[in-house]
Amino acid sequence: MRKLWQDAIRNFGGIGIVFILLTVGSWLIFMILLPQLIMLDFSFRPLLPLRKIGGPEDVYTLKNYIVLFTTPLHRAIFIKTIWSSIIVTTIALTICYPIAFYLAKVARGARFGWILMGLIIPYWINELLRIFAWQLILSDSGILNQLLLFIGFIAEPLNFRAGNGAVIMGMAYAYILFMVFPLYNAMESLDRNQIDAARDLGSSWLRIHRRIVIPHAKPGIAVGCIMVFMLSAGSIAAPQLLGSPSSFWFTQIIYTNFETANWNQGAAYAMVLAFLCLIFIFGMLRIFKVGLKELAS
Repeated sequence: MRKLWQDAIRNFGGIGIVFILLTVGSWLIFMILLPQLIMLDFSFRPLLPLRKIGGPEDVYTLKNYIVLFTTPLHRAIFIKTIWSSIIVTTIALTICYPIAFYLAKVARGARFGWILMGLIIPYWINELLRIFAWQLILSDSGILNQLLLFIGFIAEPLNFRAGNGAVIMGMAYAYILFMVFPLYNAMESLDRNQIDAARDLGSSWLRIHRRIVIPHAKPGIAVGCIMVFMLSAGSIAAPQLLGSPSSFWFTQIIYTNFETANWNQGAAYAMVLAFLCLIFIFGMLRIFKVGLKELAS
């Protein structure tokens, strides 16, 4: 750390370092910390007419939080959102782990470049447009239904958007890079000689991944799971466009509260979701036995 500061001072000078610290500090305070504190304050206050704000009725209360736990529908949607986000994270990890390993330890030269470009190019398009593409694919007259009808697998179009399946599929696709790159970054630093030595000693690929690759890639797995889970739990575009009334997402309830000027209730629900995301972060760090220092390295 001392060497890092010495290099920074040598490259930017004392004034430059002060400017960088002030810029970063101001951004953290005014763009992250202050809005969160305002949101937290809103969440503990009752919804009152403008003329009553600051009056005797404007006191801190847990009413906005109690509403979540006393409203069965909202509670069920909240649990379903968390569970579905865990499913999205699991699917993304299952798909991205072999891709990341192949990129880090197998693919070379042009093959590596082509695979990387294949992953990145779709993300040159706006997320909303990618979700609209999934809407076209999964609609009653979409490509998938037409293909299944053509090969005779089904007799009539299937409603893929009836449950949570379409939302989960769309999210798993939309956030795939947020899982691939942390995994690749962790696996890329693994010495290939360890894998070759294990193969020479007769270890199976399953044992190699369980004993060598996965323990080395734990920081990347933790980061990828955290990012995909938080993006999924906080998403509103995918549930809005791919979902149905039966696949309502908790973020849609939050959005509805803010849209109808019930900022206090919306803030309380948003803080509950943010708190649960924090629990998930520390849970991942605990499960994979990864510290914050390892994540930053």
